[in-house]
Amino acid sequence: MKHEEIYAKRLEGLISDGVESPVFQSISSDVVALCQSLGLKDDQRILTDLERLWLPVALELAIARQKLDRTLIQGVLGSQGTGKSTLSIILKLILNALGYSVANLSLDDLYLTYAERKKLQQQDPRLVWRGPPGTHDLNLGLQVIEQCLGSDSAASILIPRFDKSAFNGLGDRTNPEAITKPDILLFEGWFVGVQPITEDCFENCPEPIITSEDRQFALDNNRRLNAYLPLWSKLDRLIVLYPVDYRLSKQWRKEAEHKMIAAGKTGMSDLEIDRFVNYFWQALHPELFIKPLISNFDLVDLVVEIKSDRSLGKIYRSLNSSHA
Repeated sequence: MKHEEIYAKRLEGLISDGVESPVFQSISSDVVALCQSLGLKDDQRILTDLERLWLPVALELAIARQKLDRTLIQGVLGSQGTGKSTLSIILKLILNALGYSVANLSLDDLYLTYAERKKLQQQDPRLVWRGPPGTHDLNLGLQVIEQCLGSDSAASILIPRFDKSAFNGLGDRTNPEAITKPDILLFEGWFVGVQPITEDCFENCPEPIITSEDRQFALDNNRRLNAYLPLWSKLDRLIVLYPVDYRLSKQWRKEAEHKMIAAGKTGMSDLEIDRFVNYFWQALHPELFIKPLISNFDLVDLVVEIKSDRSLGKIYRSLNSSHA
């Protein structure tokens, strides 16, 4: 048996061992400490999530990376508040402990510069906020991923970064982060991997796509998604974090803003949040774009339900399309 096969078998054994796994025992205290630094205070829930999701996924990525023998590109799709950034940070910690180098890239990091978005808004005044299809530098994303997939293991790769606080919250690109070619790239975002849908799906649109202008905006964003397909084609795997009710993302955003205001920081009012989140739903509505995606196991490897209290619900895997 080849060394890679032996290693994969050992990792598969660690997945089945659960809390008895030596990896779980060695990493649990570090994961708890990291989660506490991120504001997660329920230690028992942290350990449960480590057993049910974080450690098994990390071990599966290690197995997949070992079999590929090149940089693994893992997509993470999730609406606001589902924990995609937290998942990426925790996976990086665990995978580092397993001996893998990991880089995190957000779809937000690929936003056009402030100046470029100002020009874009002159072309299409409907793009009042960054976020929808068309507001990203796709060539930059492809360039980064191609460098990660390149043969030069010593090459320096510049990971773009975006400062959301620049220009009074309008945001701008900031200094990139220089890294060496990683074993695994975690690419997360609110519509990473989302596919265009047929235009007849827009005949009976859910709220807040109400007016003919709203429908046209949704149709235009659907067409813009085609330009993202070359980027999505680089994904080896895709995880979807899926709220049991898509409207929870608005509730979670309000809770986060209320905490910021209570702490003396600047935050949006509930009315501003409603307008902001509705804008994203009008661009790519979860019922139209995410709901059909989670049942397509040709494109998705893992679906994780997120309950209203942000705890884990059912976990569906592509291996047998069943749930845990």
